[in-house]
Amino acid sequence: MSRHPLLTRRSFIAGVGATLAAVTLPVISTSAFAAESHAKEFRIGYQKAANTLVLLKVHGTLEKRLAPFGITVKWIEFAAGPQLLEGLNVGAIDFGYVGEAPPVFAQAAGANFVYVAYEVPTPHAEGILVHRDAPIKTLADLKGKKIALNKGSDVHWFLVATLQKAGVKYGEIQPVYLAPADARAAFERGAIDAWAIWDPFLEAAKRQSNARLLADADGIVSHHQFFLSARSFAEQNANVLDITMDEVSKEGAWVRGHYSEAAAQLAPIQGLDAGVIEAGLRHYAHVYKPVDANVLAEQQRIADAFSELRIIPTKIVTKDAALPGSKV
Repeated sequence: MSRHPLLTRRSFIAGVGATLAAVTLPVISTSAFAAESHAKEFRIGYQKAANTLVLLKVHGTLEKRLAPFGITVKWIEFAAGPQLLEGLNVGAIDFGYVGEAPPVFAQAAGANFVYVAYEVPTPHAEGILVHRDAPIKTLADLKGKKIALNKGSDVHWFLVATLQKAGVKYGEIQPVYLAPADARAAFERGAIDAWAIWDPFLEAAKRQSNARLLADADGIVSHHQFFLSARSFAEQNANVLDITMDEVSKEGAWVRGHYSEAAAQLAPIQGLDAGVIEAGLRHYAHVYKPVDANVLAEQQRIADAFSELRIIPTKIVTKDAALPGSKV
């Protein structure tokens, strides 16, 4: 298996002086680690659908990078983003990867985390499915319908924004909160009218069930994905996070050049056909950048909408969760 490093590198943690033009990756010395009181164990929360992190775990490159500094990596699997953020909130993990809505819910619940980096927009990686022969032809036709979604996940915001675009109030639909596996079962037996879901579950349902794509997120929401860290961990382990995002970026670059190989490696882990996984992989960008003011402004839009709809109990300021020293 060949893997290709990025030709350019962006620093994800303030104070690390790599430039966009750098061709080779800088070596972080032992003395740099000695200067900060870093953790001996790095606990990463992940989901099976988090392709880049799953592949990073499989390939073991992060463990090799951190081992010289006496740091071990522990991987902890979660069913979905909301559960992962709860793990972060209670101190069970130090770092994780979720969609755009879970951080809003977590911040509203008082979780003390920071945004580390984000994946550039991936609007084709989530969509709303209806039955192939359903009379639902437009987004406005969702009014009054039963729509399944994973509460607090990125499709929660996608559905809210989709309804806003169609002129349908959130209170004019019947949300049915179900995890992906339960939602698919309900969809296939006709217990729900529509299903808001993300890849690879989206692609699997399109290919394997009586499903028709009503709309994806293109032109509606950006569908960002975020890497988050517990604030205390980020403040004390800047070099650990920098190395991690460096390895994540290299993994993303490898995926972009090896979709079929990546899908074959993910298939036994995700329990899906490699062809389904490859199609889903191509819907994601696998390109990661430091969080900036613009992306946090988009997060604020989500927070304001959720607050107005009383989906979250309080107003929040997303910039409060910015990484210390970042330009937001």
